Amino acid sequence: MATSKDFLNYFSELIKPLGSVTFRPMMGEYLMYYNGKLIGDICDNKIFIKPVEAAKILMPEADMQPPYKGAKEMLILDNFEDVDFVEKLFKEIYPQLPEPKKKKSKQ
Repeated sequence: MATSKDFLNYFSELIKPLGSVTFRPMMGEYLMYYNGKLIGDICDNKIFIKPVEAAKILMPEADMQPPYKGAKEMLILDNFEDVDFVEKLFKEIYPQLPEPKKKKSKQ
């Protein structure tokens, strides 16, 4: 099951106050970026967060599962409607996320 546009629109409206959160479509699902860094995925109408140390500390009870077959396990963000928590989560884990890879120029 792919993520519905309605779910993506609902979540993006909720987190609009956070500023720079963008989504990139990927085979019916979405990659989620915060200030240019990949922070998680949206798959099957679920929010998946990269399991960096700060995320594990802030979400100790979160279930972990791969967002799609063959992927590494990620944390499932169940309380995504709590915008204050989501903002704290994104800000805390941002420094622990890897820098975006430089794009190779085509020659």
